[in-house]
Amino acid sequence: MSKSAQNTSPKSISTGRLFLVLQAFRPKTLSAAIVPVLLGSAASYMLFNEFKNVVFWCALFGALFIQIGTNLVNDAADFLKGADRDDRKGPRRLTQSGSYSPNFVLGMGTVAFIIAMLFGIPLVQEGGWPIVVVGLVSVLMGYLYTMGPFPLAYIGLGDFFVVIFFGVVAVATTMFLHSGIWSPEGVFLGLQMGFLSTTLIAINNLRDIHEDSRVGKKTMAVRLGIAGARWEIALVTYLPYALCAYWLIPHYGHVAVLPFFALFVGVPLVNKIFITEPSPEYNRLLAQASIHTLVFCMLLILGFVFI
Repeated sequence: MSKSAQNTSPKSISTGRLFLVLQAFRPKTLSAAIVPVLLGSAASYMLFNEFKNVVFWCALFGALFIQIGTNLVNDAADFLKGADRDDRKGPRRLTQSGSYSPNFVLGMGTVAFIIAMLFGIPLVQEGGWPIVVVGLVSVLMGYLYTMGPFPLAYIGLGDFFVVIFFGVVAVATTMFLHSGIWSPEGVFLGLQMGFLSTTLIAINNLRDIHEDSRVGKKTMAVRLGIAGARWEIALVTYLPYALCAYWLIPHYGHVAVLPFFALFVGVPLVNKIFITEPSPEYNRLLAQASIHTLVFCMLLILGFVFI
């Protein structure tokens, strides 16, 4: 059998499609779902001596599947709206590649949201009706991020959505589920996490600024222009460091200081954004931003260990 025949065998096609499906989950963005749960759980244990295994695992997988569902709906929606074309700078998408129809990908996104809600059932038993509201709104916003009559990503509200839902809501709610306390610490940790997560979407939108502008997708990057988008990325990268000052009020010095070691990742990231034109190179910067988020939050958690 020729090499070309081998390369187009059913097994290789199936493997290629499986890789595209996994790629559609957008692994580089999943830290935005995982880290808030880690951060909220660790803070609850260190501040209130409360940690519940069922809360941790259900919150973790619930957040992961909301993120995956949002990414899959985004995959199909961007294709249907013409934002994903063959000349896009990012990785190939499921619908753009022609491997799966938009309806099939939307169906996979719906299944991911349903799985997330199933993981939410034990959380509702722990936290009551407030968790029902938080869960349903989070799933709805994940769908409306790129679908519906006023998709958030297409009107420039995607960044705000990330700060609120992948930051404040995710961290504060996780702390509440463990401890039964809605605390200001949860809000400030959530803001720090939310700004870090927004770095990911801001870099993604700057990479795609020309394609998005062409199809009328008015992301924050399109609204601000390349120069403004670069400053936005710098702002949301460095704001979490400024918010460390809050931890000096309750005399949590280690929590305030240790995260600054993450600047060894954050500063080079911002510098590269300012000297690199929007291009496929930004795919590497997305990975670097994800590492920055993880390092910063792990240092926050380490700070709580020393309280």
